[in-house]
Amino acid sequence: MTTPTTTRTSRTTNWAGNLTYSSTEVVRPTTPDELVELVRTSPRIKALGSRHSFDDVADTTGTHVVLDAYEDGRPPVEVDPATGVASIAAGLRYGDVTRHVLGAGRALANLASLPHISVAGSVATATHGSGDGVGSLASAVVGVELVTGGGEVRTLRRGDADFPGAVVALGALGVVTRLELETEATFDVRQDVHLGLPWEAITSHLDEITGSAYSVSLFTDWGPDGAQQVWRKTRLAPGEEGAPGDLFGARPAATPVHMLDGIDPVHCTPQLGEAGPWNERLPHFRLDFTPSNGEELQSEYLVPREHALAGIAALRALGPRVAPLLQVSEIRTVAGDREPLWLSPFDGPTVGFHFTWKNLPDDVAALLPDVEAALAPLGARPHWGKLSHAVAAGAAPEALARLADAYPHLADFRALAERYDPAGTFRGGFVERLLAL
Repeated sequence: MTTPTTTRTSRTTNWAGNLTYSSTEVVRPTTPDELVELVRTSPRIKALGSRHSFDDVADTTGTHVVLDAYEDGRPPVEVDPATGVASIAAGLRYGDVTRHVLGAGRALANLASLPHISVAGSVATATHGSGDGVGSLASAVVGVELVTGGGEVRTLRRGDADFPGAVVALGALGVVTRLELETEATFDVRQDVHLGLPWEAITSHLDEITGSAYSVSLFTDWGPDGAQQVWRKTRLAPGEEGAPGDLFGARPAATPVHMLDGIDPVHCTPQLGEAGPWNERLPHFRLDFTPSNGEELQSEYLVPREHALAGIAALRALGPRVAPLLQVSEIRTVAGDREPLWLSPFDGPTVGFHFTWKNLPDDVAALLPDVEAALAPLGARPHWGKLSHAVAAGAAPEALARLADAYPHLADFRALAERYDPAGTFRGGFVERLLAL
């Protein structure tokens, strides 16, 4: 057996640079045997993907395992022509996966804003895109292959008893090595941006706005003017062009734009109604460019769709405190899961309130408890991979209690984690705090 590549480090940071992990080494196994041996012999180990989480959900005090050099003899992406199911190496980035899927004449139903994020990490934290009728990235999963705490390789598929707890699992059950995703026939998308949508139009016509395209994102600073930009991604048959349509008085952008004022839109996916493949339009950013506007922080709160207008009202009331700390905020919708996924926040139609903050960690940390308190009566749940008071170390007991109450299958998940990882090999960071509730 070959020896996996080991990088001993005292400083491994996440993508944003706001978090230094507690791990003492990073190991890159190249074969299944190496990975199994690592899991069997490591007292603490955790998979590390594209490091796009802003909190410590992927932290460990032991070994971080990275699968970017891992090969198991199978193609990295393989689409079954009979079923359309794509079998995918878990460490790949979504953007790389989509090129293989498109090459097979197939498509994924949805993508997140960034194509740079790893498939396994995105699914494990219930990351999502946007669309009234489109589920989260985890909703496409039909199979999970992982190495459990004892070094056993297991495959779970939709219909298996443990499957609902193994998809959005925060890395608590093992190292995911492969995922199977549903695909559909390929399609094109045109992207149109409208400018200057007032709050009165949003609050009076929210359902019509979010239903006006396959995917809709509203960008706002929570000031008095409403949404500064609305990005609409319209699904088309291959070769179809479509038309942008009106949007309650908001004006179509005459040139490509970035959602942040003054930033070159070269990083963004094509706009102005230029139709193209789904994988080059559904994300906000191009795979070939680094999208970050320097260091930033992110939070997101997911609220049942029926409380969308109440959520908007609550955040508008906080606008004078929120706006000075913001780069931009985004409002998106997500369809409910087709079947229960125990730690998914999308058990029904949902609206997401996303915040891209300036790199002011103390100020943001001071504000988040008030944001959460305002949204708590509406059933808000924080994104597992982004900053929130409830997920943070040292969270107030009432914040943790609300989080536990929001997931009725948390006890089932805890029991599942104890079966798959009885020695606590994959615990650490927020996962350890969650399983202690």
